[in-house]
Amino acid sequence: MKTYYVYILSCSDKTYYTGVTSDLTERLESHQRGKYANSYTYSRRPVELVYYCEFTEPMKAIAFEKRIKKWSRQKKKALIDGEYDKLPNLAKKKFNSK
Repeated sequence: MKTYYVYILSCSDKTYYTGVTSDLTERLESHQRGKYANSYTYSRRPVELVYYCEFTEPMKAIAFEKRIKKWSRQKKKALIDGEYDKLPNLAKKKFNSK
């Protein structure tokens, strides 16, 4: 059975990057090497793996990744820190509407 990972990287500019992969070690190395010049993490290296979780179903991993990407920084930090009881009360990311 294949394993899929949802992961969060802490970037050098103090932002978080969330992704999904089936090979966490290789993906982390790609981010560190700057394999893709147009990627979010390219100019924000070095990066540090601060969270990951495993899934056996790729669609569930992708859905969780998309959910995390909508979260506020504070809510992501609570997840990273294992403060799961705080998650329901922390707001989603606020987008500017124009």
